[in-house]
Amino acid sequence: MSLRPFRSIDRKKTRVISVGDIKIGGNNPISVQSMTNTLTTDIKSTIKQINAIHEEGADIVRVSCPDEKSSHALKEISKNVKIPIIADIHFHYKRAIEAAENGAKCLRINPGNIGDKKKIYDVLSAAKNNDCSIRIGVNAGSLERDILEKYKEPCPEALVESAIRNIKILEDQNFFNLKVSVKSSDVFLSIAAYRQLSKMTNYPLHLGITEAGSFVSGSVKSSIGLGSLLLDGIGDTIRVSLSDDPVKEVKVGNEILKSLGLKNRGVKIISCPSCARQAFQVIDTVKVLEERLAHIKTPVTLSIIGCVVNGPGEAAMTDVGITGGGNGNNMLYLSGVQSEKVLTDEIINKVVSEVEKKASQLEKEL
Repeated sequence: MSLRPFRSIDRKKTRVISVGDIKIGGNNPISVQSMTNTLTTDIKSTIKQINAIHEEGADIVRVSCPDEKSSHALKEISKNVKIPIIADIHFHYKRAIEAAENGAKCLRINPGNIGDKKKIYDVLSAAKNNDCSIRIGVNAGSLERDILEKYKEPCPEALVESAIRNIKILEDQNFFNLKVSVKSSDVFLSIAAYRQLSKMTNYPLHLGITEAGSFVSGSVKSSIGLGSLLLDGIGDTIRVSLSDDPVKEVKVGNEILKSLGLKNRGVKIISCPSCARQAFQVIDTVKVLEERLAHIKTPVTLSIIGCVVNGPGEAAMTDVGITGGGNGNNMLYLSGVQSEKVLTDEIINKVVSEVEKKASQLEKEL
């Protein structure tokens, strides 16, 4: 039994599928993904952005293929990146076939939008022949006409009915290497749809609040929507959709998972908002430390607290901690134990050094 059962999340055990060498579903870690916003035909810029997305901690990346030149560009792009590529396909079935043949490891499609069954079968054949999975991407903004007429407006039942219909199209052709999403820009609609779908299918679910908005508003909406579902044990891969740099999407996605104990990567900083009691500039210190410690991938916990009200208690639960003290004499904690006093102007270099030491120690133990 867990020592802290209130922190336990009982994840639903879904079917395991592969996106390249990334396993999704079952007991596998929840993967984080983003999407490039470069022109796919600008191969050099797209490769550069994918590598930056990967460096920030993405497991998978999605690339839009709106035309033939874009889908063929995947051949060169996939050779120069280290994470699997999902080809984002809308309407034209030939783009899906070309993407599968040129290195994509997953196709994001809505079978109902592809056209007649012969075209869908050709896409599935290309996916099978190239070991390519499929994400059925249902979106509140592009539901099938008959479903929209039936329900009058996008609602949870409409999104789920569309998803189940499209799942059956693939299953009827003995295709099961798939995951599903039922996205909306409305948090309530998304949460309700995913909860319903999770009860009706065992396929892994891709979570997202689509078109969430700018960095601040989109991060908040995504945290509420994805966080609510993840706490329910729902979700196998996530994407935070922001009108911003895709690298920031990955950062926010990882932070959501880290805050729920679903992913451990890099330095987790616990810091106070600061007040008149602070013995050093907490906000500025945290900003600098985030940059100076961005290279560390090993999970390390760090507390930066400006005074002794909560400082010692927080430091007792982190690998490295700093608590503000009078006259610039701040206290360094290592593994929850007081270590030494640190002058204010030495805090950043001392903390960086100790976090790096701890990360190195943990790497050796692993």
